[in-house]
Amino acid sequence: MKAVVFDLDDTLFDHTTSAITGLTKWVPELGVPWSDDLVAEWFAIERVSFDAWLEGRLTHQGQRRARLRAFLPVLGRPVPTEEAELDEIFDGYLAHYRASWAAFPDARPALEVARGNGWRIGVLTNGSTVQQNAKLAAIGLAPLVDVVATSETLGCGKPTPEAYLATCRELGVQPADTLMIGDNFELDVLGARAAGLAAEHLDRAAGITLAQLVKAS
Repeated sequence: MKAVVFDLDDTLFDHTTSAITGLTKWVPELGVPWSDDLVAEWFAIERVSFDAWLEGRLTHQGQRRARLRAFLPVLGRPVPTEEAELDEIFDGYLAHYRASWAAFPDARPALEVARGNGWRIGVLTNGSTVQQNAKLAAIGLAPLVDVVATSETLGCGKPTPEAYLATCRELGVQPADTLMIGDNFELDVLGARAAGLAAEHLDRAAGITLAQLVKAS
């Protein structure tokens, strides 16, 4: 191998925990008692709205507004008609979400092993260029990454083959010499393999760690 490409959210960066922590602090600020049942509702709404952005049906800010239009009724709160007011409400969530950003404990060790192997290191993420780079900087991993490729910058996202191939080109390596690692089996494993990369599934529920996958390769 000459390079390794990591997914970001829920691979290097603990998006799920950060989001839940943000929600537990933000929801009470809206005058609603916190309930664990709200977590599943939020993530289901997030997935639908985010997919609409990936498919070009909403802007990035538009998908945030769409989330609130779906989630506020769940809380029994009125939905503002003005976009500026929706943005202000979402900013409340974002502040808590950003304050909770953290890398998984095994992220830096895995990147350091890859660097010690002499590999180029990339991140391929279906996300906003500004926000994803901000996450890497905030969790202290940006200096270890050579290339950050986002669906927004590339104009396509996983599992489109061009997303993986373009990332390899930016890294200056061939797909056959590149390993993709991520938590989403469809996007990070099947999609990468279809594009000619090697790929490993990060299954944290099964006790797999990033360092194990990098060392095993």
